[in-house]
Amino acid sequence: MEPNDFVDDFAAIDQHGNTVTLSEMLIDGPVVLFFYPKAMTGGCTAESCHFRNLRAEFARFGAQPVGISADSTAQQAEFDEANSLGFPLLSDPDRRIAAQFGVKRPGPLWNRRKTFVIDQEHRVFEEIGSELNMEIHADHALEALERLSSFAQG
Repeated sequence: MEPNDFVDDFAAIDQHGNTVTLSEMLIDGPVVLFFYPKAMTGGCTAESCHFRNLRAEFARFGAQPVGISADSTAQQAEFDEANSLGFPLLSDPDRRIAAQFGVKRPGPLWNRRKTFVIDQEHRVFEEIGSELNMEIHADHALEALERLSSFAQG
């Protein structure tokens, strides 16, 4: 997936056991979908907590961060509770959604760390990738949301 690509709807189970769809999440505003390799690891915790710490900035644009990994819903719930994340964490155990977005690595390797800003028309507005800089995902997503907001107003 890259900017301007249409994102087909998908469904996944969140950390609370609820089935959610991309279409449902987009009703309230843009979705910042960030793929992380493995819950409860140092890098993924730092990345997810940075999204949590910027919650008010995302809300200013009507956007919500949504984390996704191949972890089970139980692992996602533990990750959320341990870090007070407060946003949806989706379980993609068969890595079907990861494959849809082109972040699935071959075999048993964890998914790539990538973030996609998805507008309410189901289009990728921005793609952010870095395996090592844990803050760049949320920071660049906010910059993209600022641009998206400017386009919508202009």
